Amino acid sequence: MENNNIAVGLDIGTTKIVAMIGRKNEYGKVEILGVGKSKSLGVHRGVVNNITQTIQSIQQAVQEAESVSDFKISEVVVGIAGQHIRSLQHSDYITRTNADEVIDDEDIDLLINQVYKLVMLPGEEIIHVLPQEYKVDGQAEIKEPIGMYGGRLEANFHVVVGQVSSIRNIGRCVKSSGLGLAGITLEPLASANAVLSQEEKEAGVALIDIGGGTTDLAIFKDGIIRHTAVIPFGGNVITEDIKEGCSIIEKQAELLKIKFGSAWPGENKDNEIVSIPGLRGREPKEITLKNLSKIIHARVVEIIEQAYLEIKNYGHEEQKKKLIAGIVLTGGGSQLNHLKQLVEYITGMDTRIGYPNEHLAGDSDAEMASPLYATAVGLVMNAIENQSKVVIEEEVVEQPTETISDEETSIEDNEEHTNNSAPIQSEPKKERKSIFEKWADKLKDFLDNAE
Repeated sequence: MENNNIAVGLDIGTTKIVAMIGRKNEYGKVEILGVGKSKSLGVHRGVVNNITQTIQSIQQAVQEAESVSDFKISEVVVGIAGQHIRSLQHSDYITRTNADEVIDDEDIDLLINQVYKLVMLPGEEIIHVLPQEYKVDGQAEIKEPIGMYGGRLEANFHVVVGQVSSIRNIGRCVKSSGLGLAGITLEPLASANAVLSQEEKEAGVALIDIGGGTTDLAIFKDGIIRHTAVIPFGGNVITEDIKEGCSIIEKQAELLKIKFGSAWPGENKDNEIVSIPGLRGREPKEITLKNLSKIIHARVVEIIEQAYLEIKNYGHEEQKKKLIAGIVLTGGGSQLNHLKQLVEYITGMDTRIGYPNEHLAGDSDAEMASPLYATAVGLVMNAIENQSKVVIEEEVVEQPTETISDEETSIEDNEEHTNNSAPIQSEPKKERKSIFEKWADKLKDFLDNAE
């Protein structure tokens, strides 16, 4: 079938790999056309550690999504996370040569490119530079300095850093699976797009995405992302603890956690017991639900306290940085019974479970609105957004057909060559790209050159 306006998100997680095909319907909502899911075999704590197995898992998920939807997948938007991601705050400034001219895109690009030149630890690369607030000649708290006069342009930046090798490995897996890389998005940002409202981002909110191998955190305030972190624990360590604590196999531990697990030990009575079949003719094991809850509780408290420490590091206790909308939990791990109550008890902040149903079309499968698929839905939304930008740009180029045909061809030629090293300023007529898109373009070039 024709795939002219479909978008595909690929969520490469530690537990599962999800390929999700979607498109925008006439009401501006995301219509999910097909989903493919496979067990993730070559990923550990968000980082690829076996290329061959990861490629097989990606292909399996993609084939399943294709057969469900009857669409052929050619390119995908991929999410990136993992324990190698860290973030830092940085301030930088430029002194403008001509203070009598207004500040324009070029000045901001110059300032952002200056931040990209920061010296990082060996093997690390800046993958994301987000301006937070600007200062012009000492005047603070400026959201948009374009069009203002000033000699000194200063900004606070949120800088996200990751390991070059891990990013390249993900790119390699996608390309070796026969897919094109349409874009790369930080997974906490994708999840945030899917489950947070603009009001929450304005008021101040912490999104905690509890996955299998990692727990991703993204903090928003005044509509701007303020802090991101990846905690190298997730649902899998809870399963591992149950396996060790109850001396059972992993499959049984996972089922126990999902069916009977609770993050609050006080909920279970002492006489509630689950019987687990023994291996190969051995006696069945009896496990009290109270003990099971105690094991889960101990590990969940550790994960929440780590996330809360990051929220404190951001400065949540300061009046100006207060997160009024509290915490939003999402990801597969957020479905654990009584987790919401435990988070409220530990942090003292309002908490809700984040479902990605707000942006989905009304007739979507109920399963798609599960927190389990928050990142995948966010990646599809990101892919749709990228497509609509491309369409706008194409329309801008296509309009003047009769008058300037020569120039038009030179623009097209230019576009082919800009991918490698042309500076951003060479496209003054186009709509200004966001910093993240510029980074995604740079990264795509980087992966192409690495092949």
